[in-house]
Amino acid sequence: MFKPRSIQSSLSLKDKIFSIDYILVISIFILGLTSILAMYSTDGGEFKYHTNSHILRFFVFFGMFIFFSFIQLRIWHNHSYLIYFVIFILLLGVKYFGLTSSGSRRWLDLYFMNLQPSELMKIGLILFLSKYYHRISIENINKIKFLFLPIVVLIAPIILVATQPDLGTSILIAAGGLTVAWLAGLRIKFFAYSFLAFIAILPVAISFLKPYQKSRILTFLNPERDPLGAGYQIIQSKIAIGSGGLFGKGFLQGSQSYLDYLPEKHTDFIFTLFSEEFGFFGSLFILFLYAIIVWRIVKIGNITRSNFGKLYCYSFATAFFIYVVVNMMMVLGLLPIVGSPLPIMSYGGSSMMAIMLGLGIVMSCKVYKDIPVN
Repeated sequence: MFKPRSIQSSLSLKDKIFSIDYILVISIFILGLTSILAMYSTDGGEFKYHTNSHILRFFVFFGMFIFFSFIQLRIWHNHSYLIYFVIFILLLGVKYFGLTSSGSRRWLDLYFMNLQPSELMKIGLILFLSKYYHRISIENINKIKFLFLPIVVLIAPIILVATQPDLGTSILIAAGGLTVAWLAGLRIKFFAYSFLAFIAILPVAISFLKPYQKSRILTFLNPERDPLGAGYQIIQSKIAIGSGGLFGKGFLQGSQSYLDYLPEKHTDFIFTLFSEEFGFFGSLFILFLYAIIVWRIVKIGNITRSNFGKLYCYSFATAFFIYVVVNMMMVLGLLPIVGSPLPIMSYGGSSMMAIMLGLGIVMSCKVYKDIPVN
């Protein structure tokens, strides 16, 4: 048996390059190029602010993704707690020093960019819990004394993000954290008890929602109740997707977007614009790319020797899948509008940074798949 350090030292740059999952890299790159075309369409077929900014962000963060891939997996493991706490401090900074826009305080001004730490917390929480459960034997996972820390690190950021207010992102953070606990072997009874407690406090929680959040729920149940107000966006989204038909209206030919009937078309509703222009088969192409990405992440989880790597890959793949499904169900009117960006496709630097960070750690699991993490 080789010692971990001796195996690690035997990995040359050539070994690392050949260890990369090129199917995953190519899928991400194609998705990024597709997102640039979609963003170009949102700017009316011109290289304006959103398109230029999106192009710059994609190539910078894609380069970061490749760079993160070569960072040793044990480094990600050893610094998982630190990464979580740094992001948590940034969340606290948002509470006291954050920028306010549209009634929400979600961003920190870092001078070179406005950072949304809640997006990074999606990855930070998965890292923290993957390391935590990596160190606990399966026999101890369900003991009460080992439940306290995961509950604290899960609830604390959820409360901070929910009070920004950003209920959608807080739900997605919770989904990622619960996924890690589920895959680690936490018994279903704990999830059942948590669900019953959630149902019990739901009426009280609803009373703390902002008026626009209550309006979103009522609009989801009946969009026609306010077709020119709260229901306008989802109604126009359904019209745009339906009007695309099988093959779409053609690139730069989407009437709903070009006539400005579709608000937020460059962010959460980017899939709506793409579906109108490329139709059902274009939408299937996007779904196919996302399916390949999730499949490759799971495959990497299967082949890595590290339990930390396996837990991280499986959890991130599930969380990534949830992000895609929630966004698409939202624009189709199957879920309330919760402000969930479509990974890589939607405009937003913090979201893309977080996703590329997460994918970089996945690739690190592939490059260092034969090196156990202690």
